Amino acid sequence: MLDNSTPQVGFLPGADHLPTIGTTRLRLRWLVAADTASLFDVFGDSEVCRYWSRPALSDMRAAAALQTEIVQLFHERSLFQWGIADRATDTVIGTCTLASLSPEHRRAEIGFALGRDAWGRGFMREVLPALLDFAFDTLALHRIEADVDPRNTRSSLLLENTGFRREGIQRERYQVGGEWQDAVLYGLLRDEWRARLR
Repeated sequence: MLDNSTPQVGFLPGADHLPTIGTTRLRLRWLVAADTASLFDVFGDSEVCRYWSRPALSDMRAAAALQTEIVQLFHERSLFQWGIADRATDTVIGTCTLASLSPEHRRAEIGFALGRDAWGRGFMREVLPALLDFAFDTLALHRIEADVDPRNTRSSLLLENTGFRREGIQRERYQVGGEWQDAVLYGLLRDEWRARLR
């Protein structure tokens, strides 16, 4: 683990896939080709993608391309996207992401999505702290950001309850399906996260 003054040169040097992060009911794990159908179940659903920055996947071919892109961007060290898998079945029910990884500024953006069948069961309240521990301790990030459509009140509440602070609004940041969408910017600093754990 690096201290606050140590510059980070790269993230997970030499690793060929993401490490698994366990929680009580779930595992954050590397996404493989066999997860394509599960990715389509999540990101092919227009309700899940209602406030996402891109439209729902159109078919299984698009889901396969997404899985390939996730692997490629990991090797470029610009995006870390885990599957959220049920411990009992190992079935992927969603994903969580550290995107726009910046070694220079020790910053990343966080994102998450769950399939509709998994809504309302407290899974993201369980997963998010484990991901933040990894981001701040293992990757030695200094700041994590999130942007949320202001109509997505459940995600906003989740972030706020986890310690993120609302920092402003970005007007008409995304155009999805012909609609302009605003984004509320949230931020969480490493010291703020550590203070919550005391």
